[in-house]
Amino acid sequence: MRHIALGGQLDVSRIGLGAMTMSAYYTGANSDEAEAIRTIHRALDLGVTFLDTAEIYGPYLNEELVGKALKDRRDEVVLATKFGMVSHEGGGPGVLDSSPANIRIAVEGSLRRLGTDRIDLYYQHRVDPDTPIEDTVGTLSELVADGKIGHVGLSEAGVETIRRAHAVHPITALQTEYSLWTRDPEAALLPVLRELGIGFVPYSPLGRGFLTGSIRSTDQFAADDFRRNNPRFAEGNFEQNLRIVDEVEAVAREAGATPAQAALAWLLCKGDDIAPIPGTKRVSRVEENAAADAVRLTPEQVKRLDAITPPAGARYAEEHMRTVEG
Repeated sequence: MRHIALGGQLDVSRIGLGAMTMSAYYTGANSDEAEAIRTIHRALDLGVTFLDTAEIYGPYLNEELVGKALKDRRDEVVLATKFGMVSHEGGGPGVLDSSPANIRIAVEGSLRRLGTDRIDLYYQHRVDPDTPIEDTVGTLSELVADGKIGHVGLSEAGVETIRRAHAVHPITALQTEYSLWTRDPEAALLPVLRELGIGFVPYSPLGRGFLTGSIRSTDQFAADDFRRNNPRFAEGNFEQNLRIVDEVEAVAREAGATPAQAALAWLLCKGDDIAPIPGTKRVSRVEENAAADAVRLTPEQVKRLDAITPPAGARYAEEHMRTVEG
């Protein structure tokens, strides 16, 4: 497994592991903790050293799960988690709160659930419009000085917020959705990140599972699967978007890879400052995803994937898009 240095300083495996789906939002969440832990252990065995979670996943359940999995293997990973989507002073889960007081409560909870004395990369999960980013990052800088966190990250932040944050304390990484399913960061975000020397961590690099080629009908989703309410999976949009998978599958066959591996290999071609975090809760999928590091697409294949028409539908429902800056 190749490695990169996020922000020029945080060494991570080129492909990470997103743990969210082990505990929340997708079909069959919370169904098999033992398999989820085996998946994390298998990822470590394969050289995946970058593990991502958040306090809102569950809420709290995912951090607890990750803590169990890392009980005897903490030093093998760069551990990232997020704060800011749970208000600990009355608002509860789903309420944006990046105030200094809330951050200090949140970090102690995450440290406890993860069973560690340090968080390697601590992200603001969503920008809090009621708290100046300077106050938020100032508090995070104090936590770095205290040794509770190693590096500061942002998630779904816009260009102005990134610049203001980076002026207070170096931002190591920005986490934002990016894939053949969502190309938005290419226009403005990536150029600014490269100007400032900030690493990029794409989440949902497989288009919420769509780019694997395994989803051909929304009937495959459980009743509580959040994708049922995602605009890109809505009737009409879903059928149009299958053409994206068809092209990914065609390139994958040429490359001797699976569609998921081709989609990840395309992302890895976009720069040596990018470390995607595909999520899974199954050993077989983490093995498939990790093997994408060895897939080499030809320039012509990359161009074919570049030429794919953007998907139909917004990437989130309206209420969730309101929390996204970037």
